[in-house]
Amino acid sequence: MPSYSAHAPGKIILFGEHAVVYGQPAIAIPVHQVRANASVTPEINGDPGVVRIQAPNIDLDTRLDELNLDHPLAAAIEGVTASLGISRIPACTLRVTSTIPVASGLGSGAAVSVAVIRAMAGFLGQPMANEQVSKIAFEVEKIHHGTPSGIDNTVVTFAKPVYFVKGHPIETFNITNPFTIIIGDTGIASPTKETVGDVRLRWQANPKKFEAFFAAVGSITKSARAAIESGHPVRLGPLMNENHALLQEMGVSSPTLDRLVQAALDSGALGAKLSGGGRGGNMIALAATGNEKLISLAFKNAGAIRTITSNIED
Repeated sequence: MPSYSAHAPGKIILFGEHAVVYGQPAIAIPVHQVRANASVTPEINGDPGVVRIQAPNIDLDTRLDELNLDHPLAAAIEGVTASLGISRIPACTLRVTSTIPVASGLGSGAAVSVAVIRAMAGFLGQPMANEQVSKIAFEVEKIHHGTPSGIDNTVVTFAKPVYFVKGHPIETFNITNPFTIIIGDTGIASPTKETVGDVRLRWQANPKKFEAFFAAVGSITKSARAAIESGHPVRLGPLMNENHALLQEMGVSSPTLDRLVQAALDSGALGAKLSGGGRGGNMIALAATGNEKLISLAFKNAGAIRTITSNIED
């Protein structure tokens, strides 16, 4: 069998994080400036069924049969072989690398899973359709996040802007007028599983209050889609600010995130908010034409360890 390689982009949530778990819509977009890569190479003299896994980013070099079944890489491979009805994989080496920061809201886990699923299925001679790749990646996401929304695996697999409502068909939509966001990375790891779990506990303790939060976020997200589709992305700025305020009330922001949001606004951003699970990870700002570099500098001065400028277009 020949070698096979695949990759998958990062992602960022524009609107709807946390509320999306409770049936509200969310908007997410791929971030092509960072990505996960996976390659499968045959080992001609290797023993059948022996899969060597190398993931230098996490200092992993081991055999598949030495990983726990609930390890994300093992789960991704098992998802492929189960779907394809394959009981034994030819001897090979799977190498995984990624430029996506871990636990930062950029979809690192989903991107790695999608890249691995595609690479392994291709190596086995049965490339999978996007729908099947996303389905397997969603199962792996449960290991990362407990009760995932499904948005990460969806936007990463299809590599297109998506409007996502849990349990409903995937919707892609047109970006009539391109716009630019600046991503600021706090450098603080924040596993989404923990923040999603904390929000669930708070919702269970005060369902009426949190369902009002979720509904408000859902309304903002719908307005954001309308603004994008009508070619008025400038309207996203105030919506970002409203969304961030609601996330603060849900208890998923942090002093660092709030400081970066304020730095963005002070430097002329049209709006800013945390993105993803919160309490660390990333936040985003909507840039006005020509002030992208000023916002990036403001982020760095406010403590961001890196910034990514992403042009959002079809």
